[in-house]
Amino acid sequence: MVCERKIVDEVSGWLRVYDDRSVDRKWTGPPEVKFMSDPVPPHEEFVDGVATRDVQVNSESGLRVRIYLPEPMAEDSAKLPVVLHFHGGGFCISQADWNMYYNIYSTLAVRVRAIIVSVYLRLAPEHRLPAACDDGYSALLWLRESQEPWLNQYADLSRVFLIGDSSGGNIVHEVAARAGETDISPVRLAGAIPIHPGFVRPERSTSELEQPESPFLTLEMVDKFLSFALPVGSTKNHPITCPMGGMAPSIDGLNLPPVLFCVADMDLIKDTEMEYYEALKKANKKVELFVSSGVGHSFYLNKIAVDFDPHTAKETEKLITAVKEFINKH
Repeated sequence: MVCERKIVDEVSGWLRVYDDRSVDRKWTGPPEVKFMSDPVPPHEEFVDGVATRDVQVNSESGLRVRIYLPEPMAEDSAKLPVVLHFHGGGFCISQADWNMYYNIYSTLAVRVRAIIVSVYLRLAPEHRLPAACDDGYSALLWLRESQEPWLNQYADLSRVFLIGDSSGGNIVHEVAARAGETDISPVRLAGAIPIHPGFVRPERSTSELEQPESPFLTLEMVDKFLSFALPVGSTKNHPITCPMGGMAPSIDGLNLPPVLFCVADMDLIKDTEMEYYEALKKANKKVELFVSSGVGHSFYLNKIAVDFDPHTAKETEKLITAVKEFINKH
């Protein structure tokens, strides 16, 4: 007799946890948006100006990255900066090869003239924090010794930038803080770009109570994903989710690169994101604030909105331009 598995916890549409501890991440929400979570296979020929390949970083752990190489152009007079990307998903869902990431980061590679290296992060609840941060840092250290031909030929390792969406923004902070404590040469961190990072506190902020929920962030997702991801017994005051809080190392003492801090004015967690920004300013860190208007959390990943809503398309264009200008400046 086969016992049927029972769901013991879930996040609507995104994830189900069963009583045998297995996890199902098949999308069960509206079918018309499923394509955004479909994997895009790598292609080493240039398509719309970019080629991609998946590379194993560590044979023991199985850690992999996806590399986006923009098609070489005559005006590329020097080697290209490297943008190390950490995907979002509350530390629990999504992969580096999802369609939503492919769309924005292939565009960014071509527009910025940069090599994007996107990390396949381990996911909770199977791998609780700090696993995803460890993967991000491992990928940064791998750049030092990588013999990957695309990087050897085209990459300028003295201009490496960290970028992350949502929970990936948390990883940007953590990896930058770790890198500031050691010599990572010949790699040099030239900048960090957290986009709508998942910085929160246990208490509901005003924006959590008043801002509209979005397809990419609901209060259920904030609470459930972090309950799956944080170390057992931890609260949202954990240093990875609240780096401006009392349990985290003082921001004053961190050796951080210049930061482009990106928020959306209709983001559920805007208030705690801004609290982190104010902490950077107070600690006299080099930080620029970029605010997207009239849009919510991770709006630029919603390809349907980008394609069919002129305002979302306009704000996405502004965000890409801001990232390009920041990278060119550093």
